[in-house]
Amino acid sequence: MKKPFVIIGGPTACGKTALSIELAKRINGEVISADSMQVYRFMDIGTAKVTEEEKQGIPHYLVDELYPDEEYNVMIFQQKAKAYMKQIWENGKIPILVGGTGFYINALLYDNDFTETENDTSFRQACYAQAENEGAESLFARLKEVDPEYAQTIHANNVKRVARALEYHFLTGEKFSSHNAEQKQKESPYNAAVIILTMERERLYQRIEYRVDLMMEQGLLAEVKGLLDRGYSPDLVSMQGLGYKEFIPYFEGKGSLEEAVDALKKGTRHFAKRQLTWFRRQVDGLWVDLSKADFDMAMTDILNYLNEKNILK
Repeated sequence: MKKPFVIIGGPTACGKTALSIELAKRINGEVISADSMQVYRFMDIGTAKVTEEEKQGIPHYLVDELYPDEEYNVMIFQQKAKAYMKQIWENGKIPILVGGTGFYINALLYDNDFTETENDTSFRQACYAQAENEGAESLFARLKEVDPEYAQTIHANNVKRVARALEYHFLTGEKFSSHNAEQKQKESPYNAAVIILTMERERLYQRIEYRVDLMMEQGLLAEVKGLLDRGYSPDLVSMQGLGYKEFIPYFEGKGSLEEAVDALKKGTRHFAKRQLTWFRRQVDGLWVDLSKADFDMAMTDILNYLNEKNILK
């Protein structure tokens, strides 16, 4: 019998954290983060990391587990998340995967195999070198040529993801977007219920503006400076994440604080748009529009859906 598994995805700032915690309380669940940044210590404000108070006693996994200079990729995520799922089931509870990194969600949902592209890293390293020497846009241009569909779902500055897609094409001759579509057709090894949160774009953008302003009030600038003072290089994958890379020019004397904040707001809006594009193309499940349903209505719809999927039996 397949084990129950709940996934809550959606764009940044749409309300995943609050809803997932309330759902965990109602269905005896525990949360696993599918966020590629919240796994890092010292990166709290910029990642909108769940606080101890917000958790309301619900255990969270893959949060605050690595230092910013430690490697984290989809294969590491998948291995760690599967181990936590096993632990949660053994405790008689339901794992709830929560996050906006769709690539990570699919990797776990369909138990994708990444070993063939993880053994030989020479091509990947050559991609990284090109991005460093010629700029990220030059590497992204290669991706747009071989896989324009996948290129629409990621940002040119996401060198790690661009390199992986190019590497997959190099090793297999196939487009990574086609691979993702094929994986979507696979049957999940779990009794999985996928919930995607969304809302009207204008309202989502307003929430993003408010969130960034709040981050600044909470001390985001000091958090970034603290990471640099600890010796974490701006070139680290973690430091290239949203909420951190935008402030590097400010600390290097190459831009104003106002420009950094504007860049963060703009970058976050674009990120949310790409997330929604990815979820629409890659994931089937219950879509909950939080512009049209209040919290209680959304929770009712979700619980009904989980009952239909036999998650709560």
